[in-house]
Amino acid sequence: MTKVAYYTAVTLDGFIATPDHSLAWLLSRDIDPEGPMSYDGFSERIGACAMGANTWQWVQDHDPDGWTPKPTWVMTHRDFPTSEQVRFTDADVATVHAEMVEAADGKDLWVVGGGELVGQWHDAGLLDEVWLQWAPVTLGGGAPVLPRHVELSLAEVARNRDFVCARYDVVRDGG
Repeated sequence: MTKVAYYTAVTLDGFIATPDHSLAWLLSRDIDPEGPMSYDGFSERIGACAMGANTWQWVQDHDPDGWTPKPTWVMTHRDFPTSEQVRFTDADVATVHAEMVEAADGKDLWVVGGGELVGQWHDAGLLDEVWLQWAPVTLGGGAPVLPRHVELSLAEVARNRDFVCARYDVVRDGG
């Protein structure tokens, strides 16, 4: 069964980006790309991605290698230059979920960034897992990891150099 996972780094005070959407705080941290709960291992199980417009814009502005070759949906009302692997949409998450499941060919789905976007997947009953890589830094403000009440159950914990990594299962209504 295809799962929907939210995988992100987060500061000790619960933010995924600064107030101006910067992820620069993350890039100075030490992590083993082949270590426990690393991005490389997580990415192998992913067949399609969804992200918000701010995350997409940050990737475009700061990632010289470009975006992953996985089919990606950017949930936005903004206009962006077209891309072969990226679909820009203002459709609801249930519609996008169905399209992503088809494109993922049996693999899992990743809601990349935007705590509010992840919250919408949760509200629609489509979020299954939350993977958090806790970084030893505080920001004092910014974009929260999840700006709503979400019940989680701890499923796995590991240390990967600077990071405390945790995987949580989303608790559905009724436990």
